[in-house]
Amino acid sequence: MENPIAESMEYRSAFETFKSNICHMVKDMGDMGFIIDTLEKDKIRELYQKRWYPESLYLLAMVDYLSRENDLPLCSDYNDIRAARLREPIYPSSVIAMSAFSGSDQPKKDSYAEAIPEFIRFNIVESEVRNVY
Repeated sequence: MENPIAESMEYRSAFETFKSNICHMVKDMGDMGFIIDTLEKDKIRELYQKRWYPESLYLLAMVDYLSRENDLPLCSDYNDIRAARLREPIYPSSVIAMSAFSGSDQPKKDSYAEAIPEFIRFNIVESEVRNVY
């Protein structure tokens, strides 16, 4: 028997899981395949309209980064979203753990300084999108 409540509910994974899934998709699909698939499905806008801002901005940052890496123009459909920025920076869990373990904000400062520009513009600290296994 179908459960209409379960079907209408949507699962939102942890942001670290979302990021990992996106990086694996890029690896599996290739840069161009990922860009085309993401733009055709309009996933950036869909996530933004759900108010899933970190996920939407991460996806837009990834598309913009891959576009720069492949000398492609930016898709202007998302210029309104490009004006957005998260209030507080989101750091990778490993950086948060290093800061806690060391009792210092230096790991956060270092990772912020090394972050990919397309991500940091949205206050997302990301430097490792290609190292997935």
